[in-house]
Amino acid sequence: MQTNWKIGSLFGIPLFLDPLWFVILGLATLNFGINYQELGSVIAWGAGVVMALLLFGSVLLHELGHSLVAKSQGIKVNSITLFLFGGVATIEEESKTPFKAFQVAIAGPLVSITLFFLLSLASEVFSDTSVLGVMLGDLGRINLVLALFNLIPGLPLDGGQVLKAALWKATGDRFQAVHLAARTGQILGYCAIAFGLLVDYLTGELVTGLWIALLGWFCIRNATSYDRVSVLQETLLKITARETMTRDFRVVDADRTIRSFADLYVLETNHSQVYFAESDGRYRGMVSIDDLRVIERSQWESKTLNDIVHPLTEIPSVTENTSIANVINKLESENLSRIVVLSPAGAVAGIIDKGDIIGVLVQKLQLRITPADIKRVKEEGKYPPGFNLGAIAKSAID
Repeated sequence: MQTNWKIGSLFGIPLFLDPLWFVILGLATLNFGINYQELGSVIAWGAGVVMALLLFGSVLLHELGHSLVAKSQGIKVNSITLFLFGGVATIEEESKTPFKAFQVAIAGPLVSITLFFLLSLASEVFSDTSVLGVMLGDLGRINLVLALFNLIPGLPLDGGQVLKAALWKATGDRFQAVHLAARTGQILGYCAIAFGLLVDYLTGELVTGLWIALLGWFCIRNATSYDRVSVLQETLLKITARETMTRDFRVVDADRTIRSFADLYVLETNHSQVYFAESDGRYRGMVSIDDLRVIERSQWESKTLNDIVHPLTEIPSVTENTSIANVINKLESENLSRIVVLSPAGAVAGIIDKGDIIGVLVQKLQLRITPADIKRVKEEGKYPPGFNLGAIAKSAID
C-alpha cells in the first residue's frame, strides 16, 4: 500500500514525500532557527524554514545525480523519495558493468561536492555577517558533509555502491561484491549504534546519540535488504524450470469432438484447468476454453479439437533448463498467467505459474509464506505483497 505522497516529477521521474519527512523538516527548521537567533527572532525562524527546504533541495539534487546517470544508461528510475534519513532513488535494475555501476554511485556525491564549491564561492560575494552570506556558506558546508557521509564504504550508502563496483571489478562476481559490501555496511551500522550510545553516555547528548544510533540501524536494515535481494537473485538464476514445473494439466484426445470435450471436461471441472491435445502419441498443442466461444454450437458435433488447438510452436514456452529468473521475466514481459515447459524432444514436460515459482522459493529459501498464500497466488496470478519478483529477476538477468 502506497503511503508516500506524490508531489510532482523531474525529468520524467516521480517525486514522493514520506510522511516522516515532515518530522525531519521540523527538526531541521528548529535547528537552523536556533542557530540564527543572533540575526533576530523573525529573520532567524524565516531563515530556518528556508534552510531546511534548501537542505532537502540539495538532497533531491544528490539523488537526481544518481537517477540521471542511470537513465543515461537506459535504466528505468521508478521514483525519488524524500524521507526521514534524506532521500532515495529507486532504480529498477543494475548497471551492466562495474564501471557503469561506479558512475551511478559516484554521481550523487559529485553533485554534492559541486554544490559545496558553488555555494562557497557565492557566499564570498556577501559579507560574513549578512543573512544570505551565512546561509550560503552553511548550505555549502552541509553539502560537503552530505558527500563525505555518503562516501562511507558500506551499503546502502553511495560509498558502499562504489565499494561494490570495485569488488565486482576485482572478483568478476557481482553477487559476491554485493555480499561483501553489505557485510561492510552491517559492520559500520553496528559501530554507529555503539558510537551513538557512547556519545549519549559520555556527553549526555541524548538527541545526538540517538540520531547516530538510528542512522546505524538504518544502515544495518538496508544492507541486510541488499544482501537478501542478492541471495534471491542468485537463487532465481540457479533454479531451473524443471525444478519448478508441475504436471497440473490434462491430456485429451485431439480427435475428440468439441461437444464431447465440453461435456466430459469443461462442464465438470474449473475453467482454470490446462488442456493439451494429443493424437498418435504426439502433442498437437494447447486447447483454450475461450476458443470454444468462437465456434458455433451447431458445429460442436462435427468439429474436433484439432480445429481449435494452438500448436506448441505458437504458444509461450521455455525449455527445462531455463532459469526461473528468465521464466519470471518472460511471464512479466508478455503478461502471461502461466508458461509451458518443453522437453528436449519438444513434448510438454510441465507448466509453471506464479504460485509454482513462490512454492519452489519457499522450499529453497525457507520463506515465511503459507500454503494458503501460495494457493491465492495461483488463483489470482499475483505475487504476494513485497515480492517484486519481476524487477528482481530482470536485474539478475541483466
